Amino acid sequence: MLFLILLSGFTGYLLPWDQISYWAITICTEMLAYMPGIGQTLQRVVLGGTEIGSATVINFYALHIIVVPLSLVVLMTWHFWRVRTAGGVVVPRDSTDDAQADSDFVPFNPNLHIREIAVALILIAFVLVVAIIFGAPLDEPANPGLSPNPAKAPWYFLGLQELLLHFHPLFAVFIIPLVVAVAMVSVAYLRYDSDLSGNWFLSRKGRNMAAVAAATALLFTPLWILVDEFVVGPDGWLPGTAPVIGNGLLPCTVLAVGVVAFYMLLKKHFSASKNEAVQALFVLLAVGFAILTVTGVWFRGAGMALMWPWQI
Repeated sequence: MLFLILLSGFTGYLLPWDQISYWAITICTEMLAYMPGIGQTLQRVVLGGTEIGSATVINFYALHIIVVPLSLVVLMTWHFWRVRTAGGVVVPRDSTDDAQADSDFVPFNPNLHIREIAVALILIAFVLVVAIIFGAPLDEPANPGLSPNPAKAPWYFLGLQELLLHFHPLFAVFIIPLVVAVAMVSVAYLRYDSDLSGNWFLSRKGRNMAAVAAATALLFTPLWILVDEFVVGPDGWLPGTAPVIGNGLLPCTVLAVGVVAFYMLLKKHFSASKNEAVQALFVLLAVGFAILTVTGVWFRGAGMALMWPWQI
């Protein structure tokens, strides 16, 4: 469902057909070409040819209003069915007596149903107020011959575009996202020390670990960006080697070792359960990616050079 939400935003981004949308989608579809084996073919399928044109708009329009919404309805139905067959979002704890456990449950309607409706209405109201106050004016009509400087992807893909500035395209667009996606899917199937589904920041220890993870990401992600930008440079971490090694394999290995070491040290220092350690690792990666996105949105100017926001 997360992938379909991103696909919905991606396909809808092109439909205004202005300079911002045209070149943002150009950047994103160029990323597809870096995928090994199927990249070029996938890019042609998405574009409906070799470049963005009328066929691309038709493809994106059909995906945006028909394929993605219907797929979301199917997956949401399956998702809620899975939740129900699993016994609900949160299962009562510390109750060995089945009758007592059953009495701990509350009806879905109105206890959860009304809350979900209230949250949905608040969110819709918030989006409407933001839209009324700020608006979304169109840019100049799309011009394939005039590229803006800088040409940026949609904001929710700017984290990936920022990765492209620091890693070989094979790693930035394919290997790193694939590893993270597999890790996120695996979270639900790990063997945990205790069943605490539905509870975030499980304890004071868990909250402290999450705070440490967020602080670590806030410190080391900008540091990595600055070192790679001003110290390592375009020649990579190991000058003289192939880019896939100097800008890909070597820095990714350093990053992977750092993440694993962080997980092990944090778990050992806090004597944490696997639940708390996995949660802290998720916070570390989420905050790190958020910083990459913020950097791409507000700190990249002409030529994708690092700048202060007021200099852009």
